[in-house]
Amino acid sequence: MKRIMIISCAALGTVLASCGTSKKLQEANTRYSRLDSTYRQAQAELASSRDSTAKYKGISRNLQSQLAQQKSSNDQMVNQLKDLSVISGSQAESIKKSLESLSSKDAYIQNLQSAIARKDSLTMNLVMNLKGAIGNLNDQDINIKVDKGVVYIDISDKLLFVTGKYEVNQQAKAVLGKVAKVLMNQPDIEFMVEGHTDNVPYRQGVLLDNWDLSVKRATSVVRILQNEYGIPPVKMTAAGRGEYVPVSGNETDSGRAANRRTRIVILPQLDQFFKLLEAPQK
Repeated sequence: MKRIMIISCAALGTVLASCGTSKKLQEANTRYSRLDSTYRQAQAELASSRDSTAKYKGISRNLQSQLAQQKSSNDQMVNQLKDLSVISGSQAESIKKSLESLSSKDAYIQNLQSAIARKDSLTMNLVMNLKGAIGNLNDQDINIKVDKGVVYIDISDKLLFVTGKYEVNQQAKAVLGKVAKVLMNQPDIEFMVEGHTDNVPYRQGVLLDNWDLSVKRATSVVRILQNEYGIPPVKMTAAGRGEYVPVSGNETDSGRAANRRTRIVILPQLDQFFKLLEAPQK
């Protein structure tokens, strides 16, 4: 019996050593050791006091019963730890898969960042070509900018039209020709021509208001780009924004002048962008 107890304690000690972080098992080990100590003391007293054999046998049986219950409790906790080990293994596999997924996403993000950088590079190249083609025109007459990846070309009303008219003047046609030349070298580009006005009420002939005036000015520019400079109409959209998208206040002459403009918006090509994502990165 003594040998069995020693083996049992050694086995439990091994379990505790491998699961030292388990508070419950540490408490169980303490209780087990205490019971074992009492049991050993009872056996020693039993050996030296034969007259008290019945009394100590009763104590021994009681201690053995307690030890058996404790062992059963320990076995249950060990089984729970085994179950926990299985769960941890599943979690480890899940974590591994998550890490693999993160690695894949990280590669996608790097690819995305590379594609964005390439797209930005193409956009800036377009802007530089436009500015180079247009030359040293005053920024108040024509302004090229990039906002959130979209290229805007703002051409002032005084450069394109006579006040209250929508026929493009000859000077403006030369400027539009320079813009058209750059756009023609970008076969995948589509763009929108927007007409904008100030908030001064307008009505003349068939034109009922600023909506009509802004639309007519946009379509006049589109027709010149198509008919005189050969830009395919499928690449262009004409739109009138009226007075409703101002870039300045309408309280002053300079503010109203800034609002009277034609804007060419280079539309972002999402399909081309995703082709950049699909293309192998060098």
